[in-house]
Amino acid sequence: MIKQILSHEKALVKDTIFKLSTANNVSVDIPVTLISGLKPGATFTIIAGIHGMEYPTIMSLIEFKKEIDPKKLSGNLVIIPIVNVESFYKRTPFINPLDGLNLNRVFPGNAKGSITEVMADFFTTQVFPVTDVLLDMHGGDVSEDLIPFICYYNNKELKKQTELSARLSQISGFDTIVSYSYILPADKPAQYAFKQAVRQGITALSIEIGKLGSWKQAEVVATKQAIYRMMAELKMYENKNVKPATPPRIMYDKQVYVAVPDQGIFYSSLKAGDTVIKDTEIGFITDIFGNRIKTIIAPESGVVLYKIGTPPVNVGETLFCIAINSEAK
Repeated sequence: MIKQILSHEKALVKDTIFKLSTANNVSVDIPVTLISGLKPGATFTIIAGIHGMEYPTIMSLIEFKKEIDPKKLSGNLVIIPIVNVESFYKRTPFINPLDGLNLNRVFPGNAKGSITEVMADFFTTQVFPVTDVLLDMHGGDVSEDLIPFICYYNNKELKKQTELSARLSQISGFDTIVSYSYILPADKPAQYAFKQAVRQGITALSIEIGKLGSWKQAEVVATKQAIYRMMAELKMYENKNVKPATPPRIMYDKQVYVAVPDQGIFYSSLKAGDTVIKDTEIGFITDIFGNRIKTIIAPESGVVLYKIGTPPVNVGETLFCIAINSEAK
């Protein structure tokens, strides 16, 4: 359906709803804006709201789609401002309230599965195949404190796509770039949306901006400017009000994750962006009576890329992500 619309109509702006359903008639609506330019070019897919409470990128796409003049566009835009509409309106962090699943953990999905798995299958089979470049945008959900960053997978098997992802990251205007190792055995699911796109041979990257379930207009503007810079780099569109950005200041190529060891109440004086030193205390957990039950120690030295920023924590959640620049050591 998406491919047919984009291949037959030029200078098009079309808002449409894709209705997805399971075998037992659980359904969701996915809002999609298709913009086709007058001239040929890449198909750039930009999505937000896989997690419905990550607001800055959602709000940026709602504004961005109204600013594009298709007569000045080369190629196509596929814009999905709120992937997980149920999560957005129900204000549920991370999961789809219809089946309790996290969409960013079920890729490639299953056309015969629960509604979240059907949604992932829709992207895997209908959205990604028409996509040349994917920008999957996220932010700090209601429990997450993070620093703004842009990231991509360092897939050494697809060098051309990885080089383009790195270049788009470098010109985006984000000060911090994170390069993730790409390790995905053939028999393992990708789980994450933009990792699935990489598996399918697509140039893919992701933005993280905003924190603790809030949004600011400055974050919306920064996100839109990053998109415009990418489109200029792809020779798709020029917004003369958006100037080239200064080079990024920080590059991280390694991440260490600290998982929550025990359910309880989390305390830490650290915030996202702070530096931590290996083997030092970075927080602690108490029981509901305030008794300390676990001390959290930094496994490596680095910078807090993101962390849980609210008191309640549950076993297995990511308590800290510590980012490291291996070349700086």
